[in-house]
Amino acid sequence: MDDPLLQPYDLGGLTLRNRIVSTSHEPAYTENGMPTDRYRLYHREKARGGVGLTMIGGSAIVSKDSPAAFGNIDLTTDEVIPWLRAIAEDCHAEGAAVMIQATHLGMRSSNFAGDWLPLVSPSRTREAAHRSFTKALEDFDMDRIVADFAAAAARVAAAGFDGLEIMHAGHLLDSFLASWLNERSDEWGGDLDALMRFPLRVIDAVTAAVPAGFLVGIRMAVDELRDDGMREDRATDVLETYAAHGLGFLNLNVGTISSDRVLAEAIPGMGTPSAPWLETCRRIRKAIDIPVLHAARIADVPTARYAIEDGCLDLVGMTRAQLADPYLVAKITEHREDDIRPCVGANMCLDSIYTSGSATCIHNPATGREADLPQEVPADSVAEAKHVVIVGAGPAGLEAARVAAVRGHRVTLLEADSAPGGQVRIAARSERRRDLIGIVDWRVEQCRKHGVDLRLNTYADAEAVLALAPDVVIVATGGIPDSGDLAAFDVWDVMDDHLRGRQRVIVFDDHGAYPALDAVERLARAGQHVTYVSPERTIGIDVGSMNSPAYLRTFSECGVEVRLGERLTTTQPHGTGVRAVLTSEYSDLETEIETDAVVVDHGTLPNDEIYLELRDRASNRGEIDLDAWVRGQPQPDPSAEATGSFALYRIGDAVASRNVHAAVLEGLRVGMGVGR
Repeated sequence: MDDPLLQPYDLGGLTLRNRIVSTSHEPAYTENGMPTDRYRLYHREKARGGVGLTMIGGSAIVSKDSPAAFGNIDLTTDEVIPWLRAIAEDCHAEGAAVMIQATHLGMRSSNFAGDWLPLVSPSRTREAAHRSFTKALEDFDMDRIVADFAAAAARVAAAGFDGLEIMHAGHLLDSFLASWLNERSDEWGGDLDALMRFPLRVIDAVTAAVPAGFLVGIRMAVDELRDDGMREDRATDVLETYAAHGLGFLNLNVGTISSDRVLAEAIPGMGTPSAPWLETCRRIRKAIDIPVLHAARIADVPTARYAIEDGCLDLVGMTRAQLADPYLVAKITEHREDDIRPCVGANMCLDSIYTSGSATCIHNPATGREADLPQEVPADSVAEAKHVVIVGAGPAGLEAARVAAVRGHRVTLLEADSAPGGQVRIAARSERRRDLIGIVDWRVEQCRKHGVDLRLNTYADAEAVLALAPDVVIVATGGIPDSGDLAAFDVWDVMDDHLRGRQRVIVFDDHGAYPALDAVERLARAGQHVTYVSPERTIGIDVGSMNSPAYLRTFSECGVEVRLGERLTTTQPHGTGVRAVLTSEYSDLETEIETDAVVVDHGTLPNDEIYLELRDRASNRGEIDLDAWVRGQPQPDPSAEATGSFALYRIGDAVASRNVHAAVLEGLRVGMGVGR
């Protein structure tokens, strides 16, 4: 039977080669608002990977008083046209259609960004995420913004794009229909016809500004999951009116984006049900006459296939899934679904925009680095196969083994534990983050498929490694918890349930990432009283807004005590427990607390003993050429004076305490840099 995902689809006269879409999202790959080469290569790779339609520019801005909140494309100037044209030409050459999302962010930005213009909305309000107050729109503001939408649409059409999606959900257009945001008593407020007046002006202006055959759609929430919000029956009436004014498709949303909590619910991540809104999609699709597209948590091929085959959707968005594997469609076509790198729902692609400046996939290090690193590792591409011995089968070691083996090297992978995965396997013991195990499982299967000799329960010292006569040694031994000189447990002890008998536990988070929050959640959900202490002014400072709400819910529901701006300075045995001294970061005042146990997360120390033993015997003494390293290019040959017979490299937490993405990135880099 023909795969429903691979069937062509006529979208308003535009023939898509299949039903799979990468929906609009902003990876923050712009430079001064322009979608330059990094942006272009990112979307070109998805087009090469077989996607039917790629939609760029999540929230591309149309007006100066809609400042870019997260690296948005700037559609306010003709300067953008050649950059857009280059993207369109590349995607079309690879057989994919291409569209863009355009918006006025309204209140969903900052007064203190861009040109520092006041934000606007139908009525004065304050937006939670950026903490900015808005100006109530005046008539001349509306006239200008309508013209801005039209001008932006004309630029997109001039660049050769196939269409444009107007962003309704959570932005300026949406706020006109939201009763809690629109308090106007003039012609722009009141009954539904009045509330739709401004969005309809925008839709009419956009459709008039573009040539025949250029598609215009809308991304809109059909159920905002609040009593005073949009519901399905009202959304149906709105969409019927919008369609009568020329809109050709609906990108369906559920929920709102007005706070971290509801945004995380609208874009569900790991630990949540798959595709939660498909039945909503089915009902809306039956009720309206335009095609329906939807993308929330459709992360795997069987779910996407069901969504099309069972009539829930016309087009299925697999956006985060294609961040993880842009060749997803090609692998379906080639009957290689087991080779698809799974999306594990970590939402690093969203949160990393704020923590590191641009989108990164937790376990696809090539995404966003297409200029330097391959999405598809070239098979059997080395002129001379080498024997690569890798010590440690955590994410870094597994990635290095996979890449080196695909390229044609002989790989021996040594792991002291009884199972591969390292710290990822520990993190996946969290009920919330159990899907992380997909990072490990996929790599283990790929290693086996490409002939890696994986030896578990094998503790390797220097002599054991040298006995294998390696040409290359890669040390990926990870790290061990660093509690400093404090008498304390670590988060691994918590995830192994070694503290179940301790009723009162202090968790000192001197890391700011996920491990301490996982430990708090595991302890608190087990009924233990937890005190969370951090020298920071925020709980889990490096845990982004997509994932933090779930942890903060646990803090609230379980009564976790929170002490911020304090550092754990000493611990001393006291009876059957511990006396802990906390010192304020700001006043130096000390507080003593008696507790049953203390847990410290201070990252990890490099487990580098074998590296240090091998370093002086290696031809390169562990040195790397950083310029070649970051581009995944071959490392220079050792000098004539070198005496060692093997090259030595160290990756992941065996170098310094970091995260999963850093580990797999270095695994890819070293795997590509071995041999020529």
